[in-house]
Amino acid sequence: MEEKYETLKIQQESPNSGVFNLIINRPSVSNALGLNFFSEFPKVLNALDQNPIVAVIVLTGSGNHFCGGIDLKSLAAIADDNSGDQGRTRERLRRKIKLMQDAITAIERCRKPVIAAIHGACLGLGINIVTACDIRYCTKDAFFSVKEVDLAITADLGTLQRLPGIVGFGKAMELSLTGRRFSGDEAKELGLVSRVFGSREELKEGVRTIAEGIGGKPPLAVVGTKAVLIRSRDVNVEQGLDYVATWNSSMLLSEDLTEAISAQKQKRKPTFAKL
Repeated sequence: MEEKYETLKIQQESPNSGVFNLIINRPSVSNALGLNFFSEFPKVLNALDQNPIVAVIVLTGSGNHFCGGIDLKSLAAIADDNSGDQGRTRERLRRKIKLMQDAITAIERCRKPVIAAIHGACLGLGINIVTACDIRYCTKDAFFSVKEVDLAITADLGTLQRLPGIVGFGKAMELSLTGRRFSGDEAKELGLVSRVFGSREELKEGVRTIAEGIGGKPPLAVVGTKAVLIRSRDVNVEQGLDYVATWNSSMLLSEDLTEAISAQKQKRKPTFAKL
């Protein structure tokens, strides 16, 4: 956890807290992200996932914005990589896109809940990132745009696959084709975020309280709820029910269950072992 990263920073909320802040850390360029982000991000998420102290991850941005999109220098470098045999060039580009997709999907692979706390700009790549998160909150002055169409790109890192399930197909189509900017309040109306906070300070404190609350719940039930919801999103009801039956047949009979029942009966706060 002590390793230094170029695009990210990790901060534990407090010495005894299971809440860890994962901060996009390129404030000088509005947290626009280059290609190194796509190698660092899954590595950091995996480290946090494997750390038994970590219960909940809060993803946020340093400086004035959450994420200004992809760094245009990186985009230009991808566009310029067209030398040699066209078949091999295109196969190489496909592999690069798949690796970048995989870096965003790492949020869903992470067992621990990932909460996006969004302020300022959340553009293009930022939308790809937050739609993969488990819960999203923002400030009143946050603004969003599915920006790729204006850069002559069909969004390819998850927005077009995940956004319709969050806001509905028609709304996702309109936002993606127009690339228009929309506010934090509209993001709440659309269902993209669960709550809008009045200021960045209120966002930080509110999300911290929510994250600490989730972190105090039975860990096996938390990771199971995330895993089953993500799995059920992509299959029919019968397949989803079968998946959760299999999950609970292996996870339900745990010390967490015994402790939760005892705490309820004794009217005390439960204490759960870490994962």
